[in-house]
Amino acid sequence: MAVSDTFLEHLNRTLDARLLGEGARALDTVADDLAHLDPRAKYSADLLLCVVQWVDIGYRDPHFIDLLIKRFPAKIREKMPVGSYLRLRMAEAFRALAAEKTEEAIEILEFVIRAERELSDQKLIALAHFWIGRAHRKSGAYESALKHILQARKLTAALPESAAATAVIKIQQSWLLFQENHRKDASRLLDEAEAVLKSADYPLALANIESARGRIVRRSGAYAKALEHFDKAIAIYTARHPDHRNLARALVNSAYVKRLIGLQLRKRIDARARPARSSEERESPATRTDRSLHARYLEIYCSAQQQLIRAEEIYSKYEHCGGIGSVLRNRGQLHLDSGEIEEAARVGLKAYRLAHETNDRILMARARILQAAVENARVDEQLGEEVDIASHASLATKYCEEALVLAELTQNHRLLARVYLMKGSTAANDFLKDWDVAKECVALATPLLSAGDRDQLWEDLTALKSKIVRASGIDDALRAWSSGIIGDKTFQQVTEEFAEIVIPKVWAREGKKISRVADRLSISPKKVRRILRNVGLLDSDSD
Repeated sequence: MAVSDTFLEHLNRTLDARLLGEGARALDTVADDLAHLDPRAKYSADLLLCVVQWVDIGYRDPHFIDLLIKRFPAKIREKMPVGSYLRLRMAEAFRALAAEKTEEAIEILEFVIRAERELSDQKLIALAHFWIGRAHRKSGAYESALKHILQARKLTAALPESAAATAVIKIQQSWLLFQENHRKDASRLLDEAEAVLKSADYPLALANIESARGRIVRRSGAYAKALEHFDKAIAIYTARHPDHRNLARALVNSAYVKRLIGLQLRKRIDARARPARSSEERESPATRTDRSLHARYLEIYCSAQQQLIRAEEIYSKYEHCGGIGSVLRNRGQLHLDSGEIEEAARVGLKAYRLAHETNDRILMARARILQAAVENARVDEQLGEEVDIASHASLATKYCEEALVLAELTQNHRLLARVYLMKGSTAANDFLKDWDVAKECVALATPLLSAGDRDQLWEDLTALKSKIVRASGIDDALRAWSSGIIGDKTFQQVTEEFAEIVIPKVWAREGKKISRVADRLSISPKKVRRILRNVGLLDSDSD
């Protein structure tokens, strides 16, 4: 089939229905003709934008677009009709978005939306809103992103043959609702999108849905279930898009979950650790269990590293700095968990530099958090003389402050909570011991998490709370309260803090029996469990 108006109509129909296989085959047959596209042909700009959308949903990679855009030099652009020129600008906006130049993409798309209002091409305006929503999401401006995504959905739903396109928009909307902790609505939208897209030939979207479900489940602390979703996504991507950037993203997410599972195993291993005094003890069932746990930990650690290596290979193919930076950040966390402090420092710095190249504020903040964690590890390990330890503590504080400035430029609440917790952990390290700052950080981080959060971030919060209580002294808190010194806390907050002091003590005295604590204090077992979970003494799935 040669490039023509008829070919463009066919390509648009398959695009609307998301028939990826059919569309890809059609494009392959005219690949050479596209490379020599006549920019003066009346359909050229429409065809360019159509091809760009095919690239967006999985046909080849964004570099393929560069050859087509170059077919439209300045002397051609000067004579183009307004509608055709706007389609060319849309192609350039997508290319900027794919190249992580979000500010440039937003600027172009805003221009298109303003100009297109005069022409009333609803389909083009809907696409512009969809892409600008994605650009705002990338930069952490979630309110603006949701506004544009909702507008794109409204405009698209009014178009003929729009079911598949609307379903794709719902996936983006779901992710933004999830960021605002509307998990039920987010999951519902994913289910609705999947029901429509199952009948299309669009495996990339189905993999995106599984990946999104993995992230939703992960936040509840159900890591094994989250891993199942990521495994499904990886399998779908690999079958049809073995080098797609979304596959790399799923691999990074999977590796991150494996790290969290590894941390849980490490806690069990550390809790069971004790020297074996005899040959019988060395061969006891308990010892064999310890060896099995350690072997499982090493297996998970190695698997996570291999997934990150594969993800970096894919991201490197696209020269995707943000993706490579995300890989490095996760690799740095694995190194730090294993005590490889210098290697964690090296990759953390590299991740920050890559994020800085594209002005990726979210990744820059995350890299600074990793670097602060590295410096805190150096403090805790007492590496060097006193002056060196002071320098490490100062650097950790500096990185936290920089991360805070970056996080506040976004609407990523959990990123901000993570910064506060790292700042609090830094204040509570073995050198600074600034418990007032640590308490303030806990107070700032707590409302940024939702009631259903039970992942590593929540565990970090409860661990910091416990450290503060152990170190700052219960007597000081009780003495201040008895004198009426409660700061800016409400009575409910004081009551909650008092419960977090008393209930764990009674629980320990009552043989760690929740029912006995409930009877002893005349409160509900549910409240006892909640308080024990809040201070990190009870797992989220414990009875």
